[in-house]
Amino acid sequence: MQFFGLFGEHLSHSYSERIHSTFFDLIGMNAGYKHIELSPGELEAAIEGIRVLRFVGVNVTIPYKQTVMPYLDEITPEATRIGAVNTIKVKDGKLYGANTDYYGFGTMLASHGIAVENQTAMVLGFGGSAKAVVLYLLDNGINNIIIVSRKKGALADIPDDPRISLMSYDEIADISGDLIINTTPLGMFPDNIGISAVPLEVIRHFSAAVDLIYNPQETEFLRLAKSAGLKICNGLEMLVHQGIKSQEIWLERPFELTLNQEIYDKITQ
Repeated sequence: MQFFGLFGEHLSHSYSERIHSTFFDLIGMNAGYKHIELSPGELEAAIEGIRVLRFVGVNVTIPYKQTVMPYLDEITPEATRIGAVNTIKVKDGKLYGANTDYYGFGTMLASHGIAVENQTAMVLGFGGSAKAVVLYLLDNGINNIIIVSRKKGALADIPDDPRISLMSYDEIADISGDLIINTTPLGMFPDNIGISAVPLEVIRHFSAAVDLIYNPQETEFLRLAKSAGLKICNGLEMLVHQGIKSQEIWLERPFELTLNQEIYDKITQ
């Protein structure tokens, strides 16, 4: 039996175990995937644990996508550029870090027909997942990105690109664009449910809304967007895409996108 897992701090909301268990069932693989909740002081020991216990790999979620990086033997150029690791592969006693958020986000947008080229996007928040989102937008021809943060003066690692501007939440009431993306935890089960990072008055100035939150599947942010007639998509599809991309890294083989859709359909039934 092969072992996989997810490192995070609070994981009661996560669908990852369900996604990967469904994946194992569909491909007929004898494997297990477990959520592993860690306090910050336990991270280093957990990293050594997966090496000693011969895990095949683990995913990494908040708040450890950046803090895990110094413990790894090698990190892919893409993960280094993003500044965050969400996938660790264990091979021959070494730990390899990668990032599949970028791929998952892009694949989700494509599946919903949401255009990026020559568009204006507003990104709410700038945590680990937001960095992958911003780089994907820049790489795929976005015209303008407005990053909105409560800590506008203290943000690090923002790409040096003239298409990016920074604003605080009290500056965006009259900003219009094409795509608005929530990367904050506001709206997430269980502590922030029923909250939107921005009000309807901001959301209605856009044509599509994406929430990286996947539990609940319709956040208050997306409910407001839907009421204003925007095209919407939540983060569950992104989670499936990035999760199966992690499996491709761990197992060193490709899988058809139709498998991702089958997994998504099963976990949302």
